[in-house]
Amino acid sequence: MEFLGLGLPLLALFVSFGFMVGVLFGFFGMGGSFLVTPTLLILGYPASVAIGSGLAFYFGTSVIAVLKHYDIGQVDYKLGAILFVVLSIGIELGSILVFGLEELGIAEFVTGVAYVLLLAGIGILFLRRAYALEDDDDEDAIGDEEIPAIGQRIQSYTVPPMISLVSGGRASLWTITGAGGSVGLVSGLIGVGGGFLRMPTIYYLIGTPLTVAVGTSLFAGLFAGAFGTFTYGMSGSVDLVVVSLLLLGSALGARIGSAATATVKEDDVIVYFGIMMVLASAGIAVSELGSWLDAGVLNVVSVVLLVGSSFFVGSVILYKLLQTSVTDQSSARKPARTDH
Repeated sequence: MEFLGLGLPLLALFVSFGFMVGVLFGFFGMGGSFLVTPTLLILGYPASVAIGSGLAFYFGTSVIAVLKHYDIGQVDYKLGAILFVVLSIGIELGSILVFGLEELGIAEFVTGVAYVLLLAGIGILFLRRAYALEDDDDEDAIGDEEIPAIGQRIQSYTVPPMISLVSGGRASLWTITGAGGSVGLVSGLIGVGGGFLRMPTIYYLIGTPLTVAVGTSLFAGLFAGAFGTFTYGMSGSVDLVVVSLLLLGSALGARIGSAATATVKEDDVIVYFGIMMVLASAGIAVSELGSWLDAGVLNVVSVVLLVGSSFFVGSVILYKLLQTSVTDQSSARKPARTDH
């Protein structure tokens, strides 16, 4: 039985996958298309369609998540607007490169290798940071509202023009342009909104508190995702059915994930996100190996790793949020102590 040209198992997969990715996206300011695009590639969609659909999904989820972060004041609009401009330029260049690689017949290979390296690298970065947070004596261990040491160091180099940040610091326009342009190029090349690169870039290189980095990353990605969607959509490289199903699930997930940033401590789950990135990298590597060996079973394993990792980390975030809510409700119901 099919609906909208898809079997029921795929319908259920896309909706539930969209929900969990939405939770991750709202919580971390990342975690949308970087999982969707490789999954579509593994399921047999052409590279341009997988990339275009991933960007379209990212744009739709951004709208939902940004509204929640706007409500709790975690967005630097000036920084986000500047990043949008340079991200758009980078995305345009990246998309041109993708279509060129498709003509050479190596787009899927280049995209897969890029994913393996980037996800593994970001995963290791987050695992290292989680280790630092566990070590109270480590000078790199920092709180959610502090600026990391490397960000403070980069801000100390005052190369005009300087831009004032909502968090109180200042950053060089050249730093913002270089960092944002590079992330945009990668986004257009491998079909991601770039959140898994953009949020750490805003946090570590530009130098903002983590909560502001998440909200600003989402805000910048909102417009950059719209531009990328338009670029690929003009060539017919967006599968509206798949995107709609993913957004159906993520509409609720992104709101829940965004709400969790205000109640769940980032260091409680960041180690799981690092693990997820490493598992996603392994999943794509297994897929590439399956293609080389023409072994279909490896493609199944790769899908399990990609989708399963998002469900695992999303479930952890939901558990932590539920645990916090139950604790707060118990405290509210506890009768006040009276002295006689």
